[in-house]
Amino acid sequence: MKKLCLFLLLHSFIFASGSILIINSYHKGYTWSDDIISGIEKSFYKYKDIDTNILYMDSKRLTSKEYYKNLKNLYKIQLQNQQYDLIIAIDSFAYDFILENYNLFFTDEKILAVGLESYSEQNIIKHNLENKISVILEKRDLKTNVKIITTLYPSLEKLYIINDDSPNGLHTEPQIIELLESSTNRYEMIYLKENNLVDLEKKFDTKLPNTAILFIRFYKNKKGELYKNFEISNFINDAKVPIFVTDSLFINKGAIGGKILNIEQLGKSSGKMALDILQYNKKYIQDSNDFEIVFDAQKLEEFILPTVALNEKYTIINKRMTFFDRHKNVIEILFQISPLFLFLIIGLIHNIYKRKKFELELKQRIEFDKLLLNAIDSPIFWRDEKDIIVDSNTTFCELIGMSKSLIYGKKLSSLTHNNTIDKIITILEKYTKNTQRNYEFKYYDKNKNKKIFLIKQEKFDDKKLNKQGYVTIFTDVTQERKRDKEKQRDRQFIIQQSKLAEIGEVFSSIAHQWKSPLVEITTIAQELFYSKKNIKTELKEDDSFVSDIMQQVKYMTDTINSFQKFIMPSNKKKNFFVDQAIKEMLEIVEHNIKYNNIDISTKVEKNTNCKIYGYKNEFMQSFLNIINNAKEQLLTNDYKHRFINIKIFNKDKFLYITIEDNAGGIKEKNKCKVFKPYYTTKKEGHGIGLYMTKMIIEDKMEGKLSVINTKEGAKFIMQLDYN
Repeated sequence: MKKLCLFLLLHSFIFASGSILIINSYHKGYTWSDDIISGIEKSFYKYKDIDTNILYMDSKRLTSKEYYKNLKNLYKIQLQNQQYDLIIAIDSFAYDFILENYNLFFTDEKILAVGLESYSEQNIIKHNLENKISVILEKRDLKTNVKIITTLYPSLEKLYIINDDSPNGLHTEPQIIELLESSTNRYEMIYLKENNLVDLEKKFDTKLPNTAILFIRFYKNKKGELYKNFEISNFINDAKVPIFVTDSLFINKGAIGGKILNIEQLGKSSGKMALDILQYNKKYIQDSNDFEIVFDAQKLEEFILPTVALNEKYTIINKRMTFFDRHKNVIEILFQISPLFLFLIIGLIHNIYKRKKFELELKQRIEFDKLLLNAIDSPIFWRDEKDIIVDSNTTFCELIGMSKSLIYGKKLSSLTHNNTIDKIITILEKYTKNTQRNYEFKYYDKNKNKKIFLIKQEKFDDKKLNKQGYVTIFTDVTQERKRDKEKQRDRQFIIQQSKLAEIGEVFSSIAHQWKSPLVEITTIAQELFYSKKNIKTELKEDDSFVSDIMQQVKYMTDTINSFQKFIMPSNKKKNFFVDQAIKEMLEIVEHNIKYNNIDISTKVEKNTNCKIYGYKNEFMQSFLNIINNAKEQLLTNDYKHRFINIKIFNKDKFLYITIEDNAGGIKEKNKCKVFKPYYTTKKEGHGIGLYMTKMIIEDKMEGKLSVINTKEGAKFIMQLDYN
């Protein structure tokens, strides 16, 4: 007996050892092959004398003949003088590569091919390797998956089968064709050989009734670039159509499930087969049995797919935990500490005593709070969750002219005979819709003095008393509004000062514009004088000259009229077209711009809504300030290349106007200062032009004004609401 045990022990040590070379068809980090190798290595853990070496190909990304030629030369050097007991080929690329180059790399080593979907016995005979090849096939069970889908989805009308156009995809294609040929009229089966993930995402980003997908594989795009697993997982998870899979790669990553091949378990089975080959010199050609039916509970719930109709054994993952599951430890502890409940009862009696004491203290505190609140000048009142008034201070009662006894226990809406309360209800309704705005409540006191209050409402939640409600506070801002009006008058004064500062620029432009027509008038008059020598044509030529003179005079009149309209301040807002206002402004300063050799262009994008509501003249003044600033800066540039480009367009429900020049831009340290009052870089500048421009656009027109630097200069950007 001792001899037999010793023999078995020695036999185990002799044959549970060996040197194994694993050639992986794909790069390290490719999940499918990494999981297989992980399973193989786990099968070898208890065998300390198993030595493994792994070589990685890159056949997902590189499949050219030149690549395989270089790889062959590399392996020839790398495997020189190396002796292995077994070669494991992961997937068909490594398997085919080994068959083609066996005599170059190896002598008498056996081969185990893992992950093939099919193999050719004739190909093995062709290479004289029929006694050295073992194969474990990875045949996906498509028929069972289709059966599972139709069972879970009895109303199925369309079933998409997704496969890529790779060599691996071609190996699976015969099974797909067999499915298509065997399909019934009950539902339509559609085979998608996609090569663009974006197209798939767009196709299935909306709900398609009575539709499902059987996802086999999809790895490369039409450029041959390899998609990352997380990109495919995102598509599967985000699709609005239930997706079933055939292997474990995307289980727990968005797929509903199906009859899947457990990839790591396939690796473990391959490892056990490798040990049998080493120990017993066996040869295997067999299909993998590492299948299981798995479903994701949350995905089943999302697409409302019940599994009760299935007759086969299956596993559910991602189950929602029950109350007992979540609190199992706590419940067990409660049973263990149940004897302590007696002490809890005693503690409860003590707590009741403390609570009574606390209620007395609270009552005293409430009385103190009432005295404190009545001393506050701001009106304050409370409403509960049912909108019933529960308390207020005396200032609020004075505001509405009613005593506490008349308003307590009532809703504001039941006191509508009071004009002040009607106004308060209206303000509160507006405030409830938009709590971000400051709503004002205007009120005349008994002395006929106007008061202005800001409304502020906060929700309170008294957890001790289990009560909720709202506290409304009226803050007196009368004096602040008076100061605001004074500031507004000061701003208007500054605006007029800014206009006067620009008048000089405009007059200069007008002077240049008038010089030409005055010269024309002088010339026409001279020609009229000399033409009287010809009596026959005197009347006709006089008429012509008079017509020319009137035309020039009209031009001068139109110019001064445009100027007068511009300097006239706007009294109220009105609708106007931005592009027309810009055109009018440019006509006034056109000669001055051209005189300084500046090219100015205006582009209005197609279908742009240019109609806005605001102050036209102030807008024109703001626009002129920016144009004049650009002109002053451009005068320091080469006169041969100066431009100002104006663009008008709509974007995100706003009207945008951009004014861009090539004057060199604004120094970074000055960009934050250009809109500040009295800041200027000009020797004789007043420093309020851009400040006034920003104030007009943002304060009066409720828009936005900003500036950025471009490659050649500065770009001012106006954003306004359009009608």
